[in-house]
Amino acid sequence: MTVQRAELSRRRLLGLGLGVGAAATLGLAGCGNDDEQGGAASGNGGKTYDGPKVSLNLWNGFTGGDGDIFKKLVDQFNGEHANIAITVATYRWEDYYAKLPGAVTSGNGPDIAVMHMDQLATFAARKVIQPVDDVASALGLTEADFAPTVWKGGLYQDKRYGIPLDMHPVGFYYNKTLLERAGLDPAKPPTDRSELEEALAALKGKGIQGFWMSPFQFTGGMTGYSLVYQFGGSLYNADATRATFNSPEAVEAVTWCVELVTDGHSPANVGQDADYLALKSGKNAFNVNGIWQVNDLKKSPEVQWGVAAMPQIGSKKSVWANSHNFTIVQQPRGVDANKVAGAKVFVNWLSQHSLDWAAGGQVPARRSVLDDPKFAELTEVNTLATELPDAAFPPAAPGIGDVTNLFYVAFNEAVLGKKSPKQALDDGVAKADKLLEDNRKKYGS
Repeated sequence: MTVQRAELSRRRLLGLGLGVGAAATLGLAGCGNDDEQGGAASGNGGKTYDGPKVSLNLWNGFTGGDGDIFKKLVDQFNGEHANIAITVATYRWEDYYAKLPGAVTSGNGPDIAVMHMDQLATFAARKVIQPVDDVASALGLTEADFAPTVWKGGLYQDKRYGIPLDMHPVGFYYNKTLLERAGLDPAKPPTDRSELEEALAALKGKGIQGFWMSPFQFTGGMTGYSLVYQFGGSLYNADATRATFNSPEAVEAVTWCVELVTDGHSPANVGQDADYLALKSGKNAFNVNGIWQVNDLKKSPEVQWGVAAMPQIGSKKSVWANSHNFTIVQQPRGVDANKVAGAKVFVNWLSQHSLDWAAGGQVPARRSVLDDPKFAELTEVNTLATELPDAAFPPAAPGIGDVTNLFYVAFNEAVLGKKSPKQALDDGVAKADKLLEDNRKKYGS
């Protein structure tokens, strides 16, 4: 089975801090009432809406199978709320983030926008989205209702800009047929460095290159990102004013990835997505890839596969992850209180219905949903939910996605043998520190 290129493009944007630096910085009015609004409904942060009927536009980037699930949930919401009508517009993520600032400036933007966690600070700084602290307070939502890392990721300058819907981490996929061929137990994938390296040696003994290391962000770079934190490093210092992905710990992590190639466990020059396709075709035993691949693999019954939490290669558990958040968009012509109130009702409703959303291959952000016995029935997604406490999310800094991309460039150079891991990471950090400085001037933070 061949993965469609449109679907691959969608997945790549799940974790990219996609650069939107070319878009104009916005200075939008955040107050005033729309002349066309009727009697304004009393705002209660999303518990209910009893005002006149409002029509709301919602933008998202769910172009794959998750998009069908998302639209069904919106249809269900519309059927349950006679005075709120949600219209969904779906774009590829790369087009979505580039299009949004200009659309908001011209007054043609959405009322509600789904946004990745690593984009919240950027769009908050540009005044594209507005704070939603009142939604959280009115609904009694606190950090206790979510995983702490997911909840804190919605904050920028002590204000909340996102209500988390999910968390999507990478997981450890394995080909059971290849493990059996190497004399390994297909029901017991490696959980740590020694077990993984022993399994790779056994696979190599059978002529199998067991862990193809992609030089691209999807998904070799995400493997490297995870291991930097596992080995005790980080991509940035505490306040994200300096890049630190050239630390000794980071160099050790990237070197481990490079040695998969030099030690013969991976071909050199693995093409984009070739690592995943090789897993499906019975050539690659192990692949670190996103939770979004669960449903794709279920479409291939001929493939004997499993998925587990990321093995602990370093001194602690850690894993790359991102999160979808709901945001309320600023309006340059003034705030329509009824639309804002209706939007908050929808955000709260879908957050409460995130068990249905989990079927699309996402880990629900709300603890109450994670604890629901029905979630346990989603075996593979439930398995990767155990990674939630170990998620290494990017810091809430404007433009951080563009900076993180420089780590992926350095990783690419190291895996392809263009530079030593240390040289590649040193060069990447030099560029990253310059960009961080430029961002502080650009965004005033």
